[in-house]
Amino acid sequence: MNAAFRKELPIIGIVLMPFVYLAFIWNTLPNKVPTHWNYKGEVDHWGDKFSLIGLLFMLPVFTYALMLVIPKIDPKKRIALMGGKFYQLKFFLVLFMSILALFIIFITKNQSFSSPNLVYVIAGVLLIVFGNYFKVIQPNYFIGIRTPWTLENNEVWKVTHVFAGKLWVVGGLVIVLGGLIFENHSFSIAFISLVVVLAVVPMVYSYIKFKELEKKG
Repeated sequence: MNAAFRKELPIIGIVLMPFVYLAFIWNTLPNKVPTHWNYKGEVDHWGDKFSLIGLLFMLPVFTYALMLVIPKIDPKKRIALMGGKFYQLKFFLVLFMSILALFIIFITKNQSFSSPNLVYVIAGVLLIVFGNYFKVIQPNYFIGIRTPWTLENNEVWKVTHVFAGKLWVVGGLVIVLGGLIFENHSFSIAFISLVVVLAVVPMVYSYIKFKELEKKG
């Protein structure tokens, strides 16, 4: 067993956790299970329990496979320069997807979504984690704020990700607190608005910084 494979074993274990849990409760699940809830936490769609297996492949398995492939197909070979930071990012992202899969299986088994706001809290935590890693992400075509201006200029990439990292951490904290304090139906619009702001503002910022550097050049 080589060192590279041994290093991946903890993440592989995390990927397998939802499969182990699903196998453990499989015989207790009805043939038809809830597969979607509305913003009030009420079931509005049902499906075959075998769809849960597909869900696991869509979340932790696909995420892990993607994070394994990205460094190998990165044409600039810059992701590999992140070293241990990329491994940590991969670890936390796969962990998030596995926890999300476990949560979905749990509420499916119980056919109850008693706390829809937990989804907002989980999303907020993910934004905080990503925000903390933005400053170390090297220019690439797969991860980060990929606009024509960040990909064109390494300095624009750097300052944009430092700015976006701080913005995402603050935004993630606001979402976590909002999910804990407010009721689901009253926070849903605010959540969507915050996500749009966190996506659009860094793009606009990268354009402004690119134009500023263009004028100086």
